[in-house]
Amino acid sequence: VQLQASGGGSVKAGGSLRLPCTASGSVDRINAMTWYRQAQGSERELVAAITIDGNTNYADSVKGRFTISRDNAKNTVYLQMNALKPEDTATYYCKAATHWDHEVGANFGMAYWGKGTLVTVSS
Repeated sequence: VQLQASGGGSVKAGGSLRLPCTASGSVDRINAMTWYRQAQGSERELVAAITIDGNTNYADSVKGRFTISRDNAKNTVYLQMNALKPEDTATYYCKAATHWDHEVGANFGMAYWGKGTLVTVSS
């Protein structure tokens, strides 16, 4: 599975960005697409996830501001980020999971990572 993410950039606080991530290869193995982020000096954290059935998970810090969606026909997942804050500044990574458990918000199978895309939010 290969992942191609894009859409990062620099915005002012309160602005919006949309990050698309397209999967290719053995996409039939994927049961969920997720977005993680890693700020400088911090650990990578889950931002949002969406299963093939449309079940979603969100980090508390982004609920109400970020929306994850997917276009199964295009094998693409989107992270719509609104009302961005400086603390959202991070490198965002797309990850495909083969055994995502929506109830616990974790993957128990193989994971495939895309290259990160940098999001910078200025105050």
